[in-house]
Amino acid sequence: MIPRLDLSSLDALPLDPSTKGLPFGAVPPTVGAVADEGWRILEEDLPLPLAVIREDILAANSRWMAAFTAANDLVIAPHGKTTMAPALFDLQIADGAWGITVATVQQLEVCRRFGVKRVLLANQPTGPRAIEACFAALAADASFELYCLADGADGLARLAEAAQRMPTGGNPLRILVEVGFTGGRTGARTEAGALALARTVAATDGLALAGFECFEGLLPTPDEAAELVAAVTRSAEAATRENLFPADVPVIVSAGGSAFFDRVGERFAALSLDRPLLKVIRSGCYLTHDAIGYAAAFERIRRETSLTLPDGGLEPALEVWAYVQSCPEAQRTMLTMGKRDVGFDAGFPVPTRWFRPGPGMTAPEPMPAGHEVVALNDQHCHLVSEAPTHLQVGDMVAFGIGHPCTTFDKWALLLLVDETYRVTGALRTFF
Repeated sequence: MIPRLDLSSLDALPLDPSTKGLPFGAVPPTVGAVADEGWRILEEDLPLPLAVIREDILAANSRWMAAFTAANDLVIAPHGKTTMAPALFDLQIADGAWGITVATVQQLEVCRRFGVKRVLLANQPTGPRAIEACFAALAADASFELYCLADGADGLARLAEAAQRMPTGGNPLRILVEVGFTGGRTGARTEAGALALARTVAATDGLALAGFECFEGLLPTPDEAAELVAAVTRSAEAATRENLFPADVPVIVSAGGSAFFDRVGERFAALSLDRPLLKVIRSGCYLTHDAIGYAAAFERIRRETSLTLPDGGLEPALEVWAYVQSCPEAQRTMLTMGKRDVGFDAGFPVPTRWFRPGPGMTAPEPMPAGHEVVALNDQHCHLVSEAPTHLQVGDMVAFGIGHPCTTFDKWALLLLVDETYRVTGALRTFF
């Protein structure tokens, strides 16, 4: 376990009045005082488009993943790049996260700013400033643990040179050797190559071999993902036989991605070493989930996995709300949301609920079937319907999203809401 974060400086941070989502002309509160404003989305207290997170679903998703990892002898270092929201890092740590995963040195610095004590940099730092930042962080705080990846001799040589030039007082840079696949991103293309890198790490002062990892999320099928994870476990077995790991620390095997975390857990469950072992998954999108790709992936997991699944499941918590701006054709509706507001790399957003402000409705209702987003412009959404739509100008529509990463990064501020869409808090992001 790592300690909870100190978010007092974040709560005291004043919001810029020009922040997207704040009402025009309002005196902006601090991040921590947003709930005191009493804003209600359905009473039109805030402009649209607006990104909101259902607080009850968010908390349930976090608890579900904590129960899943505990039941299956796993730990999680969720990918912070998904949200870049320190308040959500703290929620994940409170629910037992082993550490927080990042992809860049800027993201690492956000973690350090708010007190994350264990960070997994799921990349191989390359440029001199990035490498030096890693060793400087270790030298500055003996209680801080930093893990990063190595996937090739040239990149590893850069880390080794910096380790000699920038001693960290006995707090080594912990290395996970990355196992990759042909046509993929980074990662040693063979297990023999991965083992050779491990030998180099083990022989280098200032570096410590921590284990092996992969990123399986780009593979097209669960079976291919499982085979890549198996290569990680075989590499860990081989390095253990050669006694390459430091004494008295667990060997780490790790994999990332949110689509195949069941296959990761199944392959890790089959691994047994004659020394302590830590099985780390790095899923990040589970926290808010989505309404498209990860929703389908989770249904596959329900059908296929041999792992223990807790009661309940993951549900979409992140929504983007927009107004109906125009109904220029009977079966085409234009809304005030576009590429600047919602991710579209994993599919166009899905209309899930609608609400007509005024005395006629008391709560959002499910969007009738037959409505589909067919295009996004910078600031407009094209919604078509199979029959003439019931929507009118001024109606409010909630959209489920795909791939949370590319919606979070469009908002410096997301609002937490309860089941009535009363604002209960704010999430400041740091992209």
